[in-house]
Amino acid sequence: MPANYIRRSEGNAIAMKSFYIALIRHGLCEGETEGRYIGHTDAPLTGEGRRQLDALRGDCRYPEADALFTSPLARCRESAALLYPDNAPIEMRGLIEYYFGEYENKSPAELERHPLFARWIGGEAGVTPPFGEALSDFQARICDTFVKVVDGLIKTGTRRSAIVTHGGVIMALLAAFGLPEAPMHEWLTPSGCGYTLRVEPSLWMRARKCEVMSLVPGEPEEREDDPISKERSLWLELEETERV
Repeated sequence: MPANYIRRSEGNAIAMKSFYIALIRHGLCEGETEGRYIGHTDAPLTGEGRRQLDALRGDCRYPEADALFTSPLARCRESAALLYPDNAPIEMRGLIEYYFGEYENKSPAELERHPLFARWIGGEAGVTPPFGEALSDFQARICDTFVKVVDGLIKTGTRRSAIVTHGGVIMALLAAFGLPEAPMHEWLTPSGCGYTLRVEPSLWMRARKCEVMSLVPGEPEEREDDPISKERSLWLELEETERV
């Protein structure tokens, strides 16, 4: 992160109130363990996904939230209820995952002979799954929704909030609004984890940017019998997968 941005952020934090938003990916859902493309498919959490979220909530620290937003799909609603049982979530259709069209709920092995699949998975510009969502439309949808959320939080003075949504949504939002700036693939997020954002009103109004402050959930104090927290181990597993 550039040093001049750090100095500017610290100055604004003194001059104006900051707003904090936790972006959290839902827990493990049905179909993900088989590597299927689960976008608009309304897959619920698996038993393992629920157990993982319960363990994370018990052992780690999720940020407090005065307002809770979620995708209306079951895996997000169920995750929000487990992580924030005392909050009434606001469901927003704009937070739904990318729509994979004909590729929905199918694995790469099932699609390897599809004529467009290799070009799409290779990142060829302008290639979209048949009847699927164009990447530009997906980005516009979720960015418009996020702007409405942030503007509403600032207007109402709601300083702490959480958004329980999907991995693709989090990656696209951080690529669009996050500081430090990074492409989508660098914002991969394990299930049940995410990032805390700090929104400073002056920077948001001027540049539509917010600072990525920390990982979610926060790590508890280390114990001699548990030197690596469950939260940290999930991020380490993700980093190892990326290197393979």
